[in-house]
Amino acid sequence: MNWLKIEQVAQETGLTKRTIRYYEEIGLLDSPHRSEKGTRLYTADDITNLRRIVDAKEVLGISLQDLQQFVSFRHSLEHYRQNYKGRDGQEGRIEKLTELEQKLSDQLELLDRKLEKMVSFRDELRSMHERAQTVLEELQS
Repeated sequence: MNWLKIEQVAQETGLTKRTIRYYEEIGLLDSPHRSEKGTRLYTADDITNLRRIVDAKEVLGISLQDLQQFVSFRHSLEHYRQNYKGRDGQEGRIEKLTELEQKLSDQLELLDRKLEKMVSFRDELRSMHERAQTVLEELQS
């Protein structure tokens, strides 16, 4: 496996080393492997996950708290999927899936509201841009 040190990850993602450690601390990023001397060692998957976090935070305007919930849900869903057959009875499986489904539904609603606001903001900017272009064309003719 090709291991990367935190300096390389910071350079690849544009994040500071402190931010990467903070994301690990609050559970947004899984704890990395460690060398015998305790140096954090990351993989390409870790870089991909960090880029998703940055995109969700910067592009979509999702808060770190919402991202923590999302990561927690993803881990819960993955854990459930891996241990599905080990659950005690169908009732327990239904209860856990119902809980996960509701949490995911809540997250989708939150994201839909944010997307609506972004679309509204984009439309307003587009309208202002078109008006500016019209005025500019009138002034130039």
